[in-house]
Amino acid sequence: MIWIDGVLVSRGEGGVYGERMLGNARVWDPYRSKLGALCYKRKRIELAPDMRVLYLGAAHGTTVSHVADYVGVVYAVEVAPRPMQDLLEVSRRRKNVVPIMADAAQPEAYASLVEEVDLLYQDVAQPDQAAIALRNSVFLKSGGTLILMLKTRSIDVRREPEAVLDETKAELEDRGFEIMASEWLEPYHHDHAAVICRKG
Repeated sequence: MIWIDGVLVSRGEGGVYGERMLGNARVWDPYRSKLGALCYKRKRIELAPDMRVLYLGAAHGTTVSHVADYVGVVYAVEVAPRPMQDLLEVSRRRKNVVPIMADAAQPEAYASLVEEVDLLYQDVAQPDQAAIALRNSVFLKSGGTLILMLKTRSIDVRREPEAVLDETKAELEDRGFEIMASEWLEPYHHDHAAVICRKG
C-alpha cells in the first residue's frame, strides 16, 4: 500500500467521488471506504499488481476504484441499478474493473464470468453475510484471503455486535477458513467489523 506522510493513497485517475489529491495520488478516505478504514487500523493489509479480486457489494465503485489502482483485475458485483450506473463509469475509466450486475447471494449467475481469485472482498448489508461469503468462496483459490466487512446490525439489530462477530467467525471456521484477524472499524464506521481469513 502507498502512504504519503501517513495518508493512504492510490495512484490512478482522480475525480471518481470528489476525492482529494495528494501530489499525483488519490487520497483514500477511510470514512468513505471500509477497506480504507481497515488499512488505517491494520497497516499490514496489502494489495499487489498481480492480484485478482472478487468484490461483492461494489455499490458506486468508490472502494473498487482504489482497489483497481493497485491490483490486476477486479470483478465487481452489484445488484442495485442506480449504483451500477456509477460503477459502469468507474469501469469505463479503469479497464481492469469488470462490472457484474448480479445478486452476490447467487454466485452461479456469474460463475462463467469470474476466474479464480486471490482475494474475496465482501461488503453487503444482508442478514446472511457469512453464508454469502461461503457461497462465493468457490472462486477463491486455496490459500487465498477473504475479507468480510461484517455489518452486525444488518444481521441482528437486537444482539450485541460482539456476539454477532463471534458467531460469524465460528461459522467461517466450521467451513475450513482460518481466522487471521478481526478488527472493529471504529471510529470510521460504527458497529462494523472486518474479518480477515485464509481459505484452507
